Amino acid sequence: MRNASLNAKLSATTALVVLSMAAAHGATAQTRPASAGAEPESTTQVDDVVVTGTLLRGVAPTGTNVVSMGREDVVATGAASSNDLLARIPQISNAFNSAPQPGGTIALPINRPNIRNLGASGGSTTLVLLNGNRMVGAGILQTSPDPSVIPPGVLERVEVIPDGGSSIYGSDAIGGVVNFITRKSFNGIEATGRYGFADGYDQFDLNLTAGRTWNGGSAVISYAYAEHSNIAGADRDYFTQDLRARGGSDFRSKACSPGTITTPNPLSPLLPGVDYVLPGRTPGTNLCDESKAIDFYPEEKRHSLFATVSHDLSDRLAFDATAYYSQRETGRRGMSSAEGTGIRGGGLITIMNPYFRPIGTEMGHNVTFNYADAWGGSTPKNTSRFTSAGVTPSLTYQINDDWRLKGSLNWGRSTNLVRTWQINTAAEAAALAGTSAATALNPYNVGATNADVLRKIIDFQSYGHSTQEIREARAVADGSLFALPAGNVKLAVGAEYHEETIKAQQGTGAPSALNLTRASAKRDVTSVFAEVLAPVFDSPAYGSFDLSASVRYDNYSDVGDTTNPKIGFNYRPTSSLTLRGNWGTSFHAPSLSDMGDGVDTRVQVINASPWLPAGAPVTDLFRPTMILAGGNAKLKPETADTWSLGVDWRPEGALEGFSASLTYFNVAFEDAIGLAPFLRGAPFYADPAYKPFYVLNPTLAQATALTTGMAVDGAPSIASLYSGFLTPAVLIDARRNNLGTLDVDGLDFNLEYMRPASFGLWRVGLAGTYNLNRESRAIAGAPKTDEFDNGASRYSLVGSAGVVFGPVLGELTINHSSSADVTNVVGQTKIGSFTTVNLFGAYDLGLGGAFSDMSVTLNVDNLFDEEPPFYNAAGGTANGSTLGRMISIGVRKTF
Repeated sequence: MRNASLNAKLSATTALVVLSMAAAHGATAQTRPASAGAEPESTTQVDDVVVTGTLLRGVAPTGTNVVSMGREDVVATGAASSNDLLARIPQISNAFNSAPQPGGTIALPINRPNIRNLGASGGSTTLVLLNGNRMVGAGILQTSPDPSVIPPGVLERVEVIPDGGSSIYGSDAIGGVVNFITRKSFNGIEATGRYGFADGYDQFDLNLTAGRTWNGGSAVISYAYAEHSNIAGADRDYFTQDLRARGGSDFRSKACSPGTITTPNPLSPLLPGVDYVLPGRTPGTNLCDESKAIDFYPEEKRHSLFATVSHDLSDRLAFDATAYYSQRETGRRGMSSAEGTGIRGGGLITIMNPYFRPIGTEMGHNVTFNYADAWGGSTPKNTSRFTSAGVTPSLTYQINDDWRLKGSLNWGRSTNLVRTWQINTAAEAAALAGTSAATALNPYNVGATNADVLRKIIDFQSYGHSTQEIREARAVADGSLFALPAGNVKLAVGAEYHEETIKAQQGTGAPSALNLTRASAKRDVTSVFAEVLAPVFDSPAYGSFDLSASVRYDNYSDVGDTTNPKIGFNYRPTSSLTLRGNWGTSFHAPSLSDMGDGVDTRVQVINASPWLPAGAPVTDLFRPTMILAGGNAKLKPETADTWSLGVDWRPEGALEGFSASLTYFNVAFEDAIGLAPFLRGAPFYADPAYKPFYVLNPTLAQATALTTGMAVDGAPSIASLYSGFLTPAVLIDARRNNLGTLDVDGLDFNLEYMRPASFGLWRVGLAGTYNLNRESRAIAGAPKTDEFDNGASRYSLVGSAGVVFGPVLGELTINHSSSADVTNVVGQTKIGSFTTVNLFGAYDLGLGGAFSDMSVTLNVDNLFDEEPPFYNAAGGTANGSTLGRMISIGVRKTF
């Protein structure tokens, strides 16, 4: 795909537009928003506008800061994926100022937006919605929705509420809510095509949308296609394991071709040996930069189909339905900079192997190498395929002029398939121990090995597949209770039934003979909820004051029940000034993949004990370790108390066009799901807070009781570990557990000034988030850690300036992530800041006939080709990412 020329892709873009014009010859152009059209609207549709953060019609959420990205903003980003849109919002801390990588591994299948960068378990602390409804989860070990299933071309706007939202939506809305709101009314046909390129990279996307409105209804259907090439690691200088040129460390691997021989130390096998490089067998070490043999960015193809229809069945009854389908396929050479190619080889070869050649008089030595030669000199491509579909029909009944009842169903289903090439280490060990050319591996020259032996070693994959489903039924009634002097008291009440399932399988083996573990899990949730809004007073002397309260009760079939309230207020002393605030509690129920029926739940047996307490006998190193891994049936929900205070100012008169918003936020997050840090070794055992997570010298009775019902990897059974002299030294609980806490507070802000001018319109803006404090505990009761000393960036900014000059629209955007302090990083105490500059331009061609209502766009992302900041770890960068200077040219046509 990367070899496609610019002319070829531009030709495809032009062909799309020409074909679209031919298909709709004679259609009337739709030059105004649907809301400004001449079509009459029915009574039942007047207030049927999706509003994020409230159950009530016709009002914005009380006391809450809403970050919104309108359709014009979506177009100006030039984003081909909704993940790219979220990377422009400072409050979405894990994505801002980055180039989100398409997920494609079992552990990380998707990009998950994370407001405030809170939890990161199999679920999410940020709720992702489509038109106010939940989406089906994606992944094998995760159940979070994949935002990329929603093509930007169908969006009317994106709303982000960086506040707790469990009193309205239930689980997941701890950090906040991201709501993708789609176009509902459109008349005509719109076709867009765009081609973009950067160094060693290209992308292409197109979108075709058709819509029609009629008396009492509307329909929209949209198809989107997007593809982009991979970026080879060799095409990015900063993507490297050898960081010495930047003052860092050398993380290169000995898993090279040709490899390295390591002879045993004659004094002790526990002491380092002596290295000799192949093929010359002279003293030294072959080191290779695996980052240059893998992909920096994967390739991807994505198809999306979206449709919505609304129709008034009568004066009081209206029908609405939305449906979508998405298919995404990715391909990536290798794993990551830390994990390398995934085809590393190594092990002990002795005189029993016919290929063995000693350096001196040793009877055996270790050889470290890789299998690239067996793959034709390249790294194999790992593949993944994800599909997602959803349907949400609803009926709205207008009970009277005020009260309304809305019932809806919601169904979603995803399939997730990941294949990753690996090495069959058992076959490799057997081949290294082979005693004939027909059975032995030649580690000095892998290509000289018998083809059948090689095939057993390299024809081996890690495989994961899952199917996830959600089913929901929901009813909400809302209207006015009674009148107060300041206005009507509004009430919304509702009930919901939610059911979700996951069926997963995971394992390894030859693609045609996989050894799979299967697991399935199901839960149902019954919920009731209510929200009330009261206008307390409204007077010329004192202004106006509104008070809202909401509460939701959720009863889970597996983790119990929870009640979450929220209160909010708006006080407007003048028409231009609003003071607001809210307080509430929120929760995140453990995902099904994190519970005890998770497909990765197992006892992992290691025939050594490298993680021991201080003072342990040296012989304990050779005793087995039992690790409880994967899901945990005893997990309980993550919880948070959240509150905020804010002010909004929209002055009139001389400063009309100026707006300012400032919000103080505070999140106290508890019972965060994580893993006990047993890899720390002796310090782990020295901390009394971790004592519940290990058993030293476990008896058979203890081990049996703690592992009942769990699969065993690495041993025939638990009992078999006690049949010999070296019984297990330690049993470690490394399952997902409720461990830590996180306290975050800070300021969100937005400044904007927009003014008309003789030539058109101009505007400037500055928005961002500033963290005042960010303190975590690895486990409840442990001392607090200041995360600003450990790589957390304190603030993120977006500055923008735009102008409309006749048929020309232009915008400049500057994204900035502040620097971050780090500790315990060799030779480094600070990660630098990261600033990128983006340009957008659009020109209405103003032509007649077939070329009327046609415009061209130009996007230049990362104008100055800035590289992300240096970080002395494998991969070499942190605090942002980029594809490089990206130039995109687009064509848009409506008719």
